Amino acid sequence: MSDRPPGSRCLDGMKTRRAILGDAHVDRATAGITDLDRDFQTLITESAWGTVWSNETISSRERSMITIALLAALGHTDELAMHIRATRKTGARPEDIREALLHVAIYAGVPAANVAFKVAKQVLAEEPDPAESRDR
Repeated sequence: MSDRPPGSRCLDGMKTRRAILGDAHVDRATAGITDLDRDFQTLITESAWGTVWSNETISSRERSMITIALLAALGHTDELAMHIRATRKTGARPEDIREALLHVAIYAGVPAANVAFKVAKQVLAEEPDPAESRDR
């Protein structure tokens, strides 16, 4: 994956996490860190964001679609909603989300996709995509 030292993975991870999820989300998440979950939060920042999401082998858009499909298949609706919101920064469009969820229907089951489509519709209705407003 990477030859970077572990400390730089945490720094890279926080930079990537903020770029994808936004400062407000990351600030809320990190404000609640306690001694109980400090190591867990470091693990997420280094592993998920500093190693996986910071890797440039595939694009953030592609990574976003994979993540959405996996979270939908596993029924992790809170994380799914968060990553659907993040598509505004990864470049994944509603059409990409639809295609990822169609794959979920075929490979993980219609009930999982049904719930995921419900989550996606709610999240996408929350606020318009800024790119769509510019096009009008």
